[in-house]
Amino acid sequence: MSLPIPVATIGLLLASNVFMTIAWYGHLKFKTAPLVTVIFISWGIAFFEYLMQVPANRIGHGYYSAAQLKTIQEVISLSVFAIFSWIYLGEKLGWQHGVGFSLICLGAWFIFHDFG
Repeated sequence: MSLPIPVATIGLLLASNVFMTIAWYGHLKFKTAPLVTVIFISWGIAFFEYLMQVPANRIGHGYYSAAQLKTIQEVISLSVFAIFSWIYLGEKLGWQHGVGFSLICLGAWFIFHDFG
């Protein structure tokens, strides 16, 4: 039994963005670690992101356009980052973050609607 294309695509994009967020921002709590060390560790983590991102795009393309795939990825990326920065980095999210994210979601809504 295979998963429906939207479930497989979005699931893989979600998992890949968790890895990428950790690769890009996880080291911010370890500012005393040598930069070259965190670069190589981040590359290692990012490898797993690519193992999921590439198949997600391959599976999803055709069902979704490339622009829709990128839009899904960006909305997921911002959602994962917001949770990560709040829980892991202890950064507060303000009203301006909510407004900005809402505008991005509005843009995504336009990407997914055909008005012509």
